[in-house]
Amino acid sequence: MTYYTFFHVLISLIGIISGLVVLTGLLNSDRKDGWTLIFLITTVATSLTGFGFPYSGFTPAIGVGIISIVFLAAAIAARYPYRLVNSARWIYVVTAIISLYLNVFVLVAQSFQKIPPLNALAPTGTEPPFAIAQGIVLVLFVIAGFASLRRFHPIIR
Repeated sequence: MTYYTFFHVLISLIGIISGLVVLTGLLNSDRKDGWTLIFLITTVATSLTGFGFPYSGFTPAIGVGIISIVFLAAAIAARYPYRLVNSARWIYVVTAIISLYLNVFVLVAQSFQKIPPLNALAPTGTEPPFAIAQGIVLVLFVIAGFASLRRFHPIIR
């Protein structure tokens, strides 16, 4: 593993962990200001550093990175310049959760590629165990998203 790859993986994991803390805040109507900043910075850094790997042509990883940057830009705008006022609240919730989901989606995909027991279950990433794992992650994020939309009503500062 190169230093660049190590840095990318490290900030990805920090982004996921801090994102899960932010998600618990959304579910409890708690802004988690410090954790949110860490989540957004590391998740943006994850997406940007992902573009630094050698690729030939357009790949699914590049597509996920582009989509992630778009959602992160919306989350950052809704959270900071628009301060969660009016529609910015639900825009922030939706885009932050989608951004976290995309990071977890990639974590699951990379886990099936790099961890031997998982890779043995789904060596090409098209087998049922991979689809089931990704399906479970998606369902959990959809449930968390709807719950967060109903519960996250922070005090506007």
